Amino acid sequence: MPPVDANAPTLVTGAAGQVGQDLLRHLVGRGIPVVACDLRPEPPAADLGHVPWHAVDVTDAEAVEAFVAKVRPRRIFHLAAILSARGEANPQRTYTVNQTGTYNVLEAARRHGVEQVVFTSTIAVFGPGLPEVVGDDVPLHPTTMYGVTKVAGELLGAYYDRRYGLDFRGVRFPGLISASLPGGGTSDYALFMYYDGIRVGHYTAFCRPDTKIPLMYMPDAIRGLVDLALAPKERLTRNVYNIAAFSPRADEIAASVRRLLPDVRIDFAPDPQRQAILDSWPRVLDDTAARRDWGFAPAFDLDGMTRDLVPKIRALVAATNEPAAADVAAP
Repeated sequence: MPPVDANAPTLVTGAAGQVGQDLLRHLVGRGIPVVACDLRPEPPAADLGHVPWHAVDVTDAEAVEAFVAKVRPRRIFHLAAILSARGEANPQRTYTVNQTGTYNVLEAARRHGVEQVVFTSTIAVFGPGLPEVVGDDVPLHPTTMYGVTKVAGELLGAYYDRRYGLDFRGVRFPGLISASLPGGGTSDYALFMYYDGIRVGHYTAFCRPDTKIPLMYMPDAIRGLVDLALAPKERLTRNVYNIAAFSPRADEIAASVRRLLPDVRIDFAPDPQRQAILDSWPRVLDDTAARRDWGFAPAFDLDGMTRDLVPKIRALVAATNEPAAADVAAP
């Protein structure tokens, strides 16, 4: 098979999701040609210009292969997945989308000369009994189907790298916060403090006040993901990396919100199922390898994120009639 053209586009799967939309903006801003796919319709985004959008079901092997054969991308950012909280409502569907979908993308990439697949993993790959600071090689014992499929995706991608020479790279994201509606993750309590705090003036979090997990502001996450993709292969010592920014308690996030929005009321009413998931995740991530190998360094701490995020959430609330989180049944 002839090699993929050096000017071939970058393909983003799951492009309509929280990470996907910001990744598209970043790639377009860097002048990288992009093709997007998702089963959901293209979200309105005037700042994206013209990004070709295609409806592709990653669980359909023939459709994925035909699409990759047609587009002939040089690189694939594989984001398509069902997240943790929503995934526990339908673990069978989550397995099909996350596991079978990842296999289909890797196979299509192998068969059609794609140079690189960049994978988004998660702190949900870890499980109970963790040390206070969790390194890259701590044993993986996830408690959700989301986490199980992400562990398998990491291992499968590393296999394709060793067996077929497909350049497979990935990051384990902390909980991500951005100026968009939450996507069904268990870390969404953090974003809801901003979104519902601005929209209705109050939010009742589904976790304890002392809940502590690693979090990251989306601009840092996107920059880290793209910087890893573009890093020289010879500098990398592993396929998948922890990346970290800050690890605040839930009540510290609430305090940061109230420093800018003093009239907002944030309460806590832990949901046992989601609290158990949160308690199984790391409290602090060690990302020494990412900082050493490809220079990862976040730009935002908690209060810096809050200052940047609040006006963006105000604009989001003004532009949408979506219901507040408190008015929506838990997934």
